[in-house]
Amino acid sequence: MQRLKVEVMVVSLSASRYSHGSALHFKSRRFSSSSCSCLKVSPWRGLNEWRESPLNENRKWGEHGPGPASEPHRDSPFGQASTLAEIGSIVLSTSDPHWKSQLSHMAYSMWRRHNLPLGISKPPSRPARPPIPQLVSPKEIPAPKDSGLPLNAYMLHNLAHVELNAIDLAWDTVVRFSPYSEILGEGFFADFAHVADDESRHFSWCAQRLAELGFKYGDMPAHNLLWRECEKSSDNVAARLAVIPLVQEARGLDAGPRLVKKLVGFGDNRTSKIVARIADEEVAHVAVGVYWFASVCEKLNCAPDSTFKGFEVWLISAYLLTYTELIQTY
Repeated sequence: MQRLKVEVMVVSLSASRYSHGSALHFKSRRFSSSSCSCLKVSPWRGLNEWRESPLNENRKWGEHGPGPASEPHRDSPFGQASTLAEIGSIVLSTSDPHWKSQLSHMAYSMWRRHNLPLGISKPPSRPARPPIPQLVSPKEIPAPKDSGLPLNAYMLHNLAHVELNAIDLAWDTVVRFSPYSEILGEGFFADFAHVADDESRHFSWCAQRLAELGFKYGDMPAHNLLWRECEKSSDNVAARLAVIPLVQEARGLDAGPRLVKKLVGFGDNRTSKIVARIADEEVAHVAVGVYWFASVCEKLNCAPDSTFKGFEVWLISAYLLTYTELIQTY
């Protein structure tokens, strides 16, 4: 993990500014496959193992950790959709969070098992959301003592909200950039569909544990700032990679151990183990971001560090957003 953090820190903030006329926009840029003088980024050594791992059916948290869930057999809910991009768009258009989580796993499983083509689709302008939780500004999110939830449930609810948004962020990346598959390569979409599957499993664990504690997702307000950051990068894949995996998810790696320690201190070892496992699995997601950010920069014939610095305004906003989220759990 330490090596991964060093790789992420290679692309640090500076005083440069992002310009909306940047050639990073796919629609106005011609790409070259020739080599460039890019800074070479060494992939996390566990990345290939993660990519080649079998489908993970351990969607229930048992007495001794994750295990397979006994979910009833369902016919395919995807209708005539026959490509990864099309079924990803259906996941994004699903409002019920538990069904969205299940659909996400079903979508990734179908693609893996039936070798579906990537295809091209258009994502909804915003992912469908349930009536609750009420979405409010960060200042209106209640402190733990005012939330009506004990501290462990409060933390779990915040984490469940992050994981639900992460499902949509990953699928939006797959669907939104599907027209550029010849540029990005199928591996890009395979990785982010895999990320979406992981995030759906994480949401399932959080929702299950909330129910065990007598609560559910939606029992307290949440905010929609995560999606705001996603919208800012809707037409720029390099910005999407910089803001989401390299800042927001990377900050989550730092937060995980602190949340685990807090939960242990609260006396909830079961929840602490769930959070620890989620944090451990998020390492792969940051590694995916590092790998594909470097790859996109190579296609643009530019160095990852200077490209990253060019997004400073967005990155500071994303960093502060993530920090705000983290301090809400303390």
